[in-house]
Amino acid sequence: MDKKPNIVLILADNLGWGELGCYGGGALRGAPTPNIDALAKQGVLLQNFNVESDCVPTRSALMSGRHPIRTGCVQSVPPGLPQGLTRDEITLAQLCSAAGYATAHFGKWHLGDVAGRYPSDRGFDEWYGIPRTTDESQFTASVGFDPEVADIPYIMEGTAGGESRQVKIYDLETRRTIDEELVARANAFMARHHQAGRPFFLYLPLVHLHFPTLPHPDFAGRTRHGDFADSMVEMDHRVGQVRAEVERLGIADNTLFIFCSDNGPEFRAPYRGTAGPWRGTYHTAMEGSLRAPFIACWPGRIPAGSVSNEIVHVTDLYATLAGVAGAELPSDRPIDGVDQWAFLSGQTESSAREGFPFYIKNELRAIKWRDWKLHFYWEPEVNEGKGKLESPYLFNTVRDPKEETDVLVFNTWVMGPMLRLVRDMNESFKQFPNTPPGAPDSDARLPSSS
Repeated sequence: MDKKPNIVLILADNLGWGELGCYGGGALRGAPTPNIDALAKQGVLLQNFNVESDCVPTRSALMSGRHPIRTGCVQSVPPGLPQGLTRDEITLAQLCSAAGYATAHFGKWHLGDVAGRYPSDRGFDEWYGIPRTTDESQFTASVGFDPEVADIPYIMEGTAGGESRQVKIYDLETRRTIDEELVARANAFMARHHQAGRPFFLYLPLVHLHFPTLPHPDFAGRTRHGDFADSMVEMDHRVGQVRAEVERLGIADNTLFIFCSDNGPEFRAPYRGTAGPWRGTYHTAMEGSLRAPFIACWPGRIPAGSVSNEIVHVTDLYATLAGVAGAELPSDRPIDGVDQWAFLSGQTESSAREGFPFYIKNELRAIKWRDWKLHFYWEPEVNEGKGKLESPYLFNTVRDPKEETDVLVFNTWVMGPMLRLVRDMNESFKQFPNTPPGAPDSDARLPSSS
């Protein structure tokens, strides 16, 4: 690659595997998704892209290339409590910045809400969005809300080297319009740096489809199938706007464009989504939680119309995008992600990984390896589990996508390679101790809070 390519990474929030038209949803869900479907035809669609169980763990895995159990980013916590990546972690944005990229974050961060841990403190030149989660947009409209004891949520912004500041309250009204704002800023960022001749890394973690799943006023009532479907149509439109700007600027041939989701579908009515053929939602270890949409497009570099069921993990984005950017990975810590560029670009048909362990918080819940899935706990629906199993359940995810028939007694040979994977992980923990959840930053010279 003579000229450094641009990187556009759009991350949907809680978009289930079965929602998009190209994954079997779309019009069947009352919400056509023509823009994202077109993107899939131009590149590669992964059927076995795997994420973590919750917003914070997935986003930390993407930004650090490491499993959340290593970084302490194991769950979402309320505002004002320690959360997010410590400053000892080296983010993807830091790697890209060191490689000469302009970097921007527009959207949901959820990896730190104190000075020193905002996106502009962690490798992004600029950011605009929410430091935590969309749940909080309901706060000020909740019965009995008391601002004397609860933090008021804000949309914020900041630039590298300065303090992040509060822009406006994040409530149900601004929740409806935030994705429109994010895309407008994203397109302006791309145009500005294209004109300046500088490669850019745009990280655009949209708010849709996280509950409360409320569409922009321009899309309210569009589908006649309710807020969720209207929001799906809006999300597709926003992705289309970004893609159209890439085309308008004439940079599609030098831009790696990725669209994916951070988690499986919502489980709360009336915003419950679908994982298609898979069982379960996020906050579980079911395939419906682990598998999420992933589409990558780069004309001339990624074969158009490709579809694969090979295993890829969200940590792999860290190593893959670092490689695309010409950045060097940290060598002083375990990086769980592997470079998947040869696979995504069609140079090889096989993924660079065969499996991974799946933790929820600090518990090893399951292992995926090839076509097999081993569960140590059984919780097919959120808060409806049996707890730890005396004898694990084993499923073949090709023959049994709903994970309904335990076949361990007939396939005990699978335990060998799976448990060796866990053994190696545990040995790594001994050599490189995990960061405990809520750990403070070791740098005492952090900037004061704005």
